[in-house]
Amino acid sequence: MRFYVFLSIVLLAITLPSAARPQGQKPLAKDEIMGLVKAGMDNAQLAKAVRQRGIDFEPSVEYLEALRKAGAHDELIGALHAARPQPLSKDQVLQLVAGGVASERATSLVKQRGIDFTADEQYLDMLRTAGADDALIAAVREARPVAPQTGTVRLNPTDGLMYVWIPPGTFMMGCSAGDSECTDFEKPAHQVTITRGFWIGETPVTVGAYKRFVGATVRKMPNAVPMNDGWVKEKVPITNVTWDEANSYCAWMGGRLPTEAEWEYAARGGSTEARYGPLDEIAWYNGNSTNLIHDVAQKRANGFGLYDMLGNVMEWVNDGWDKDTYRNGPSQDPQGSSDRVGAVQRGASYMSNSGNTRLSNRTWGFAANQNWFLGFRCSAEGAGP
Repeated sequence: MRFYVFLSIVLLAITLPSAARPQGQKPLAKDEIMGLVKAGMDNAQLAKAVRQRGIDFEPSVEYLEALRKAGAHDELIGALHAARPQPLSKDQVLQLVAGGVASERATSLVKQRGIDFTADEQYLDMLRTAGADDALIAAVREARPVAPQTGTVRLNPTDGLMYVWIPPGTFMMGCSAGDSECTDFEKPAHQVTITRGFWIGETPVTVGAYKRFVGATVRKMPNAVPMNDGWVKEKVPITNVTWDEANSYCAWMGGRLPTEAEWEYAARGGSTEARYGPLDEIAWYNGNSTNLIHDVAQKRANGFGLYDMLGNVMEWVNDGWDKDTYRNGPSQDPQGSSDRVGAVQRGASYMSNSGNTRLSNRTWGFAANQNWFLGFRCSAEGAGP
């Protein structure tokens, strides 16, 4: 009986909407996954949980074969193959202590997996108050921060959205090779290096998340758009916000608007093509949207696991507009113009034609503008959003 009660709790935790899951929810353990497979949990849902929460063990060939025999499908096996134990976050370490995990086990996890933050004395005191012993405190103090793995997904408890870790890297920014649709603003293509990893929203900021911001900061919602009267559809991207409003939201959730270079690097997800996949599979645009905005994450993600980087809504980024920045800007961590009378907008929207629904497409608008087709997503540096 106790096992089935425990199993019901685990099933509930995994199937909760992302906004309801606590940040730092513990990685899935070997026995948990086996128990859920045997209980008949949907493989696609369990694979998603593996990708979002990670695992705290190395899946052996024998274990994966046992999972197959228990009913695991290729999607789950593939997710486990790709998964590796992630560095522990602040909340995960604290949860191990508060959750009553044996000190020896918690200490072993810290030593094996590392942490993705720098532990200061205030945090260590918090761990002591929660019940951590000297061995665990020493392990946390001595652990060197480890960058999350590419594609690590983490819940931000402030806005209730998921954020994805993007590693440092170098890419060709601007007009993609062979793309005949490029404007002069997208040229010349030039090599750009992003020297620091960062977190970026898995999706554009949604109406539901923006409502949390409005409630927490005692603001007003923007004027509702006709296709979402009263802002009743909470899973669609928020639109009709100015650059300042978008910037304020990102500061509230603990981050900022991404730079234009970060946005394109993340949007490409490793692709050098004009799009990261067949257009109808990855984007809502005027050829398939019926001129309506859609719930986020309904189309295929890019190589970094980001949704709606093309289509659905265009997005504000941090840079002020400078038509010559591709010719004169730095090749390392470009920040764009600081003059934000006009600000850069990237991506494409549900109203865009196929010719504009490309990774290098860029335009601008007055920072005070509000448009039905314009939204944003946030980024964050360091240990996490």
